[in-house]
Amino acid sequence: MPESDDFVEFGKTAGGGGAGRVRDTDWPNPAAHAFDDCIEEPGSPKPDPILVATGVQRHFGGLTAVDVATMQIQRGAITALIGPNGAGKTTFFNLLSGFDRPDQGEVYFDGARITNVAPHLLAKRGMVRTFQLTKVLAKLSVLENMKLAGQLQAGESMWKALLPPLWKHQEKAIEAKALEILDEFNMVHMQHEFAGALSGGQRKLLEMARSMMTDPQVIMLDEPMAGVNPALTQSLLGHVKRMRSQGITVVFVEHDMDVVRDISDWVVVMAEGIVVAEGRASSVGANPAVIDAYLGTSHAALTGEHTA
Repeated sequence: MPESDDFVEFGKTAGGGGAGRVRDTDWPNPAAHAFDDCIEEPGSPKPDPILVATGVQRHFGGLTAVDVATMQIQRGAITALIGPNGAGKTTFFNLLSGFDRPDQGEVYFDGARITNVAPHLLAKRGMVRTFQLTKVLAKLSVLENMKLAGQLQAGESMWKALLPPLWKHQEKAIEAKALEILDEFNMVHMQHEFAGALSGGQRKLLEMARSMMTDPQVIMLDEPMAGVNPALTQSLLGHVKRMRSQGITVVFVEHDMDVVRDISDWVVVMAEGIVVAEGRASSVGANPAVIDAYLGTSHAALTGEHTA
C-alpha cells in the first residue's frame, strides 16, 4: 500500500532517513536580482523574458474572459499568477500552454511564435504543464507513468517496435532517468504502485516528477497546492525551488497567498480578464488595484473607512 502524504517528505533519503524542513539556502535562487530594475506595473518589461504574450484575447459569446495587452515571463524565475475567482487565470494559462486558442494576439516562447501550437509539440520544445485535477494514468504504475513522458522514443514507431534492438537500449536509459527523478522526488519506493492508488498529494508529486522527464525549460503548474495535505506542501514547495535552482522557469496559478509569498520571485495579478498589477510578493498586496480586485470598489465600506 502507498504511504500517506505525511510520509513523503522533502529531503528523505532512499534509505528512509528523516527529512528536514526545506530552507531557502537549500536551493540557491539564480533569479534573486533579476527584477531589481523592473517597474512594478502591468506589462512590465523583463531583462530576459522566455514567455511573452501580446494582445491576447479570448471571448466566450459576449463575455471577454481574457484581454491581456502585454505580459512577459522572466527566464529562470518563479512567477505566480493570482486573482479572484473568475479573473481569467486558468483560461489565460490554457492559452499560454496551447490547450486553448486565442481569438486575437500572439504568444512567443524563447523568441519563437507558438500561437496555436499543439501542447505535445510545445512539450518537445521544452514547455510543459500540470493540471489542478491531476492527469495520471490510474491503471499504470508510477514508473510506467514516468516512462511515458520520455521524448522521441523509438519504440513508439510501429515498425521499429517489431525490432527490439532498435529501442531496448533507449528503453533502459529512459527507465534509469525515471528512477533517478523519482528518487529526487522521494517516490522511488512507490515505483510499482498503481498511480490510481496514490493520494491526491502524491499524484501532484508524480505529475510534477513526470514533467521533468521532458527536460523542460518552462514548467506551468495549475494550483499545485490545491487539496494537498499541509504536511506535503513543504515537499512540493521544496521541489519547485529546486527546479528554479536548476534554471527552469516556473509559472504557477495559486490562491494560497502564503505559498505565493514563500516561493514566487514575481507576481502577476489578474481581474476580469486583464492584468491589473505586477510586482514582488512583498509589495503587490498593498497595491490599490489588487485590493480593489479582491474586495471590490466597496472595500472601504467593508473595513469601516469613509471618504470625505
